[in-house]
Amino acid sequence: MDVRPATTADAAACAAIYAPYVTGSVITFESDPPDAAAMAQRIADAQRAHAWLVAERAGAVIGYAYAGPWKARPAYRWSAEVTVYVAGDARRGGIGRALYAALFDRLEARGYRTLVGGVTLPNDASVGLHRAMGFEPVGTFTRIGWKLGQWRDVHYLVKHIGRGAPEEPR
Repeated sequence: MDVRPATTADAAACAAIYAPYVTGSVITFESDPPDAAAMAQRIADAQRAHAWLVAERAGAVIGYAYAGPWKARPAYRWSAEVTVYVAGDARRGGIGRALYAALFDRLEARGYRTLVGGVTLPNDASVGLHRAMGFEPVGTFTRIGWKLGQWRDVHYLVKHIGRGAPEEPR
């Protein structure tokens, strides 16, 4: 398996991985799967100030991880929200960990100091991954989202990276 920066050429593969999460789970609160063009724009946007990585096996994209702004206010500029998605037939093989490790290195090099992960509950696998990657729980928003006919809770976790005073993200 190789982990590398995503390009817009990876958009269709990322969209295909993401679509089942949108339509058949509460893991994401999107209701309509983005097409390849929308995913290409998301990749391009993430690469400008944060990062988007893909994992490949035998030339096929089997997962991706990316970061984006946590909040828009200037005080949050050293914080990023992170997420990872793995193809259904590739889960539980260490892909999420590998993607996150590479993503966190990239974000630290760009000056980020706080990473935020949000997990729709219940999702023991995602909470376990975040905890294994050094995230600490900070709270749960109850009944924050409505999807698939029910109110959903979202659990937030935080990981601090880097040392010293924050630098302007690059």
